Amino acid sequence: MENHKSAITPYEEDQHVIAAAQHILKALAASKTVSNDLRKSLLDLETQISAMSIVNERNGKSIKQLERQLKCCEDKVMRWEEKHSMIWDSSPSESSEYLKVVDEIQALTQSLQNLSVSENWEQIEELLQRANGILQVAMSRLEDELVHILVQHKQYFEPEYMSFHSNRVDMVCDESFRSVEDEQIEEGSQSSGGSQSEASTVDLVNPAILEDLKSIANVMFASKYHQEFCQVFITSRKDALTEYFVILEMEKLSIENVLKLEWHCLNHEIKKWIRAMKIIIRVYLASEKRLCKHILGDFGSFYQFSFSEISQSFMLHLLNFGEAVAMGTHTPEKLFCLLDMYEVLEHLAVDVDILFFEEVGSFVRGEFHKLLRRFGDNVKYTFLAFKNAIATNPSKTRFPGGGVHHLTKYVMNYIKAIAKYGDTLNLLLVDETSIDPAGNKNDTPTLSNSPLACNFRYITTALESNLSNKSKLYKDVALQHIFMMNNIHYMVQKVKSPDLCHFLGECWLRQHAGMFRHAAICYERVTWGSILSMLKDDDSVSNCVSQEKKCKKFSTAFGEVYKNQTGWFIPDPQLREELQISVSQKVVPAYRTYIGRHSSHIAEKYIKYTVDDLQSYILDLFQGSPKSQHRK
Repeated sequence: MENHKSAITPYEEDQHVIAAAQHILKALAASKTVSNDLRKSLLDLETQISAMSIVNERNGKSIKQLERQLKCCEDKVMRWEEKHSMIWDSSPSESSEYLKVVDEIQALTQSLQNLSVSENWEQIEELLQRANGILQVAMSRLEDELVHILVQHKQYFEPEYMSFHSNRVDMVCDESFRSVEDEQIEEGSQSSGGSQSEASTVDLVNPAILEDLKSIANVMFASKYHQEFCQVFITSRKDALTEYFVILEMEKLSIENVLKLEWHCLNHEIKKWIRAMKIIIRVYLASEKRLCKHILGDFGSFYQFSFSEISQSFMLHLLNFGEAVAMGTHTPEKLFCLLDMYEVLEHLAVDVDILFFEEVGSFVRGEFHKLLRRFGDNVKYTFLAFKNAIATNPSKTRFPGGGVHHLTKYVMNYIKAIAKYGDTLNLLLVDETSIDPAGNKNDTPTLSNSPLACNFRYITTALESNLSNKSKLYKDVALQHIFMMNNIHYMVQKVKSPDLCHFLGECWLRQHAGMFRHAAICYERVTWGSILSMLKDDDSVSNCVSQEKKCKKFSTAFGEVYKNQTGWFIPDPQLREELQISVSQKVVPAYRTYIGRHSSHIAEKYIKYTVDDLQSYILDLFQGSPKSQHRK
């Protein structure tokens, strides 16, 4: 005989058994031969079985009702599975209905789990498996919907959203101090300071769908699919941040690749890094954390974990670039890049501490501050290396024309640019015990006796000593004085700028103004002292021959000065004019007096220069264009 399923359900079989037992117990209790105690026990047992029958009947009816509800939910879920469109692309009512169905499945599952343990456990277990199966299908669908929503509704802001400034100074120079241009140093802009330290937030996804995202999160967390939700959310947001790195033109360079970059390429990458650091930390990550908190803030530490997972690898990428730069060789001209990188890290330190203050962000926070300290050390050591290089810069060849030496331009423009970073350097150099060459005592903390000011005075003193050695390369003592006058005057003009004057002070300016004026006086004495002595009257010499010899000797000496010193160069027009006037005021009147007094004793052919000629020739001096012969 073929086996076949009984038409009677387990529930109906149970009910038949219970009814038979009740009938037997009632019959036994009605027997006259049963004692009273036994009759009471039989009736109590019959009452318990009757109660069990009622519970079983109620459970049976509940199971049937739950089964019908589950079938209805299954149909709705599978109907959506057969469609190719996304639920959240349809009307809001569709998405709301779908979440409602998922809620019903969750409620059905809970009801099945709460049913009393009875002989219907096999049927309950079967329904639970069906409910969990359809719930899994629904969760998988919600994962797809979540990805779709996050991709379709992500928003970007333009990199120019925040206007960040930089202390960037692009110095076109080399390690040997051979070339520098003043105008290139002047381009550095003032630091943005701390006025932009507060983070700004933007909407990284369309605000209109935030509640939908939160609703999906609520449903998935309630179904214990929290890990799946977080994984999908984290992956989607990491993809969005990757795309934004592309918008910022930030390449993922390894430390090895960074160390191999040529200086001009590295300089360009550093500029992009500074800009990206400010935008990513102050705007993007601040906005990302706000988004995580809005969606996952009701679920404890999940929002902190998700934010950390989204941001950590990108933060470490940015920090690794900084680490690579910090590992490189730091010549003086790279100090400005180091300072800019240090300052951006310093200004962002509070933002990073706020973003990653939780335990899950401690690693990023620690790496950030480690890099900040390393850049601080590099800035200090590089600056001190620059300071020492000034004193040891070798003197090899004479600088043409006695003009402003490239070293002087380099150093003065360099420290003028450095002065813009005064606050930062004063903090980093506070432990330095450099002796102030001016002998100033730091009793009262001011800019003029700050650590940076003391170092500036040391640098200018070392520069003066170096220039003094370089001046001795000239055989002509007068040219030595012109060289020192030009270079000290250049230093004074640079220190007059507000950036440096605050540090070196009025006393320094007065002292060095006296130095270049003294050099000018020494030049006049060395060059013109002996020539002017030729024009002095000598009572023992009064005949025509002697006067003619004196006049000829003066003309020859003046001609030699003219020939040589027209090739000397005083680049500052005002300084050049002042010295020309000073020379003219001494030479021209003396010559005019001499000629006027002795014109009757000197033949015209021996008077090579008129007074006007002499005045005109003096104006040719220090132009940097040597004259091979006198002007006619």
